[in-house]
Amino acid sequence: MSENNQINTEKVTSVKPKKSSNIISWLAPIGCILVGELIYFYVLGDPAGFKKPETHEGPLNWMARMYEGGPIVPVLIGLFLMVLVFSIERFLTISAATGKGNNANFVRKVQILLSEKDLDGALEACDKQKGAVGNVMKAGLIKYGKMISDTTYTTDQKLAAIQKEVEEATALEMPMLQRNLVFLSTITSLSVLIALLGTVMGMIKSFSALGEEGGGAGAAKLAAGISEALYNTATGIAGGAFAMIMYNVFTTKIDSITHSIDESGFTLTQSFASLYK
Repeated sequence: MSENNQINTEKVTSVKPKKSSNIISWLAPIGCILVGELIYFYVLGDPAGFKKPETHEGPLNWMARMYEGGPIVPVLIGLFLMVLVFSIERFLTISAATGKGNNANFVRKVQILLSEKDLDGALEACDKQKGAVGNVMKAGLIKYGKMISDTTYTTDQKLAAIQKEVEEATALEMPMLQRNLVFLSTITSLSVLIALLGTVMGMIKSFSALGEEGGGAGAAKLAAGISEALYNTATGIAGGAFAMIMYNVFTTKIDSITHSIDESGFTLTQSFASLYK
């Protein structure tokens, strides 16, 4: 077999690059921080929550105490909202990529159809699956069908062509599955670090007040300041924990889809090797 034929087998593919926009990746952070600022000033900073509304002194509830946590609070609220937004976006995207029905059952169904040499039935099953596994399997099946009637390549070359088609289809699906997960993994630690920064700033402010006033009044301000500073810690830890949980949930789902994709590629090559030697 000539070298030119081998090169052509590797390069010809039916897989087309997907055009997609990820506008949410830069709109969401900006929007969430702005919403966090609005919540901070107009909800937490509602004058009705303070004994002295004009100066925002004397908090009457936990929201007012959060307001006294300082400028770090709106940032933490924004980070928490980011986790919520990206979690919803990832849930919708990964749910669509999972497709209809159970992926393992789908791969087994295609395997049975191929063993019966029902290529059209296998392609129809891929169209019904409507997920990442179905898309990859369909790309491989199209190449599979072309290789059946092709007499210019050896069996090994045909298997390599099918495997390459599956790999290229997989390479186009994976970025869509993993997109924006970096935000969740980053916020997991960033939220806690920013919260600790807010806590330290609050403690510095509290001890400064104690040093200036001293006595009972200073001790009272210190206690109040520590309480307010710890709201930063609580908010940051809550946001970081939420981000970590959602990140682990989505990576687990992606691993499941990836396993099914790998299984689909193995099914195609093994089926072709056994039926069309």
